[in-house]
Amino acid sequence: MSEARWREFDWRLIHAGPQPPALHMALDEVITDEVAAGRRPPTLRVWEWASPAVVIGRFQSLRNEVDPEGAARHDIEVVRRVTGGGAMFIEPGNTITYSLSAPESLVAGMSFEQSYAFMDAWVLAALRTLGIEAWYQPLNDIASHAGKIAGAAQMRRGKAVLHHVTMAYDIDAAKMLEVLRIGREKLSDKAIQSANKRVDPLRSQTGLPRGEVIARMIDTFRSAHGLADDAASADELARAEALARTKFATPAWTAIVP
Repeated sequence: MSEARWREFDWRLIHAGPQPPALHMALDEVITDEVAAGRRPPTLRVWEWASPAVVIGRFQSLRNEVDPEGAARHDIEVVRRVTGGGAMFIEPGNTITYSLSAPESLVAGMSFEQSYAFMDAWVLAALRTLGIEAWYQPLNDIASHAGKIAGAAQMRRGKAVLHHVTMAYDIDAAKMLEVLRIGREKLSDKAIQSANKRVDPLRSQTGLPRGEVIARMIDTFRSAHGLADDAASADELARAEALARTKFATPAWTAIVP
């Protein structure tokens, strides 16, 4: 899989201010559809979160993944994304999330496992510049010797591929275990220690502010593949806001798998 494939495209960066969880779900769909239609260049979008959330995968059972009382107690919104994979516990400032929306030709001929590794390679390079030796762990994790750093999800949509990753910058394991079921029978100190061991945040591994980690990631991508600053167009944003209202913020979509 040649790195030259990345350079065949004119990559754009969207890194806007904090936005609501449902709008992030909708922006993934709208931007990827625009790339598929050839109306938008391939895009790296770095997310900023306006509020805490649990994001569940397209095929996950809502009741199996989320404790509704815990989510309500901590005022955490539950949303469902269009890709598969597992649940993500999000708190603003504690996570680094990004999406890649690209023509399907970027990963043509690759298996899902190969395409995950290919689309994660630039992040591994960025982490190495921060002193973290990380690797791709099939099918959808980025790990280091200290524990899991990130989880990815991917889908082919039309003539495009959507690949997004949530990285743990910091984590409140006790709160996470009150909101996510994660196979727990009861919340205990042992469970919290286990959760912390499974996920090792970038803050503890780098000692750097979250913004500096993001800046290093963007610089690494730009150096390797080229990247021009951009923003969602007024039309894209309006369509995403409408889609957030009519789909991603609705109980019908969130509980489509009860």
